[in-house]
Amino acid sequence: MQFVRRGLPLIFIIALAGCATRETVDSMQRDMDEMKSRLFKMEKDIGGMRSETKEGIDKTIKDFHKEMESQRKGAADLQATLDSTKVDMQVLTGKVDDVRVLAQKPADDLALLKEDTDRRLAAMEDRLARLDKGFDEFQKKMTEAKAAEAEQTPEALYQKGLETLRKGDPQKSREYLSRFLELFPKHDLAANVHYWLGETYYSEKKYDQAILEFQEIIKNYSGNEKIPAAMLKQAMAFKELGDAKSARYVYKKLSEDYPHTDEARVAKEKLKDLK
Repeated sequence: MQFVRRGLPLIFIIALAGCATRETVDSMQRDMDEMKSRLFKMEKDIGGMRSETKEGIDKTIKDFHKEMESQRKGAADLQATLDSTKVDMQVLTGKVDDVRVLAQKPADDLALLKEDTDRRLAAMEDRLARLDKGFDEFQKKMTEAKAAEAEQTPEALYQKGLETLRKGDPQKSREYLSRFLELFPKHDLAANVHYWLGETYYSEKKYDQAILEFQEIIKNYSGNEKIPAAMLKQAMAFKELGDAKSARYVYKKLSEDYPHTDEARVAKEKLKDLK
């Protein structure tokens, strides 16, 4: 707007300097009037807008103050509620303390009772543990006793003797077999036990003792099925000792007395080789 106002005198000067015609001047005058009219209208509109804007701002500020007042009131109410709650909490805390004091004595008594009960339970658990341990030891001893007793049966002793001999321990085998004969001298397996005792000595090259054990079968167990085997091993023991005469005699007697046995066939073959 200032630019327009400043430009008006300049336009007149240019018009005069250029020797403008009257018609031109009139036209310019009309334009100037129209421009003034527009400027006036614009100033009026701007004034209206300023007024509306001010009213809007005033209303907003008024509403803001009103809202702030409402917030202050709400904050005051909230503070009052908080203060009241604090008072209630203090009262409640006091009551709780009173209850705690009143309950303290029964709680102490209960703690003592619990401590005594725990002590008694611990003592009982310790006693039960010792009883369990004693019972386990008793069961272990009973199991061992049963196992030992089972090992003392004739069948168990006999099998132990054979197993240890097969494993290459003739001395241990002899212990089992000798124990068998001490406990069960009249048992049906006694002849077999004498035979395997002879085998333990034979495996250790104790041929004299082996011959004696085999002789026990030949002499005392007439008709026993182990006699042919005992005679064969006895003759072989004589041969190992260099007693060919005794070996020949036993081989020959075996072939004559038990001609249909496997041991007799072996004896006949060994007679051919015996010088």
